[in-house]
Amino acid sequence: MKRHCLLDSSFLIDLLNEIADGAPGPASGWLRANRRAQLWITPVTYAEVLEGADAPDAVREYLQRYHWQGLHRAHAELAARLHRRTPSRMGENDAWQAAAALHMEGCVVGHDPRAFARLGDAYVDHRA
Repeated sequence: MKRHCLLDSSFLIDLLNEIADGAPGPASGWLRANRRAQLWITPVTYAEVLEGADAPDAVREYLQRYHWQGLHRAHAELAARLHRRTPSRMGENDAWQAAAALHMEGCVVGHDPRAFARLGDAYVDHRA
C-alpha cells in the first residue's frame, strides 16, 4: 500500500453513507486497515461529493479532516499525458484524480476499477 492515498468521490460517498446509516462497511473497513495512510482529497473530490450531498454543511465539515491537494500545472501536464497514451480517454475528472495521485507517488482509493484500470497498483478498490 502506498503511503499517500487520494480518496476518490466513490470512496467518500460510500464512507459517508456508511456513517449516515450507522453501518460500517467496506470504506470504514479500509480506513481501519490503513490507519497509517495519509489521506488526501482534491477539488475534484470535494465538488463531486458536495454535488450529491443531502447535508452539504455537514459534508464540508467532515471533509476538513483530510489533506488538501490542489491542482496545478504539473497535474495538468500529467493529465494530458494520461489522455495521450491511449485511444480510450479517461473521463476528465478521473484524469485529474489520477494525475494528482501519481504526482504525489500515491494511489487513488475508490470503487471505479474501469475508470482507473490504467493505474495498475496505483489504484485501490476499497470494495475488493
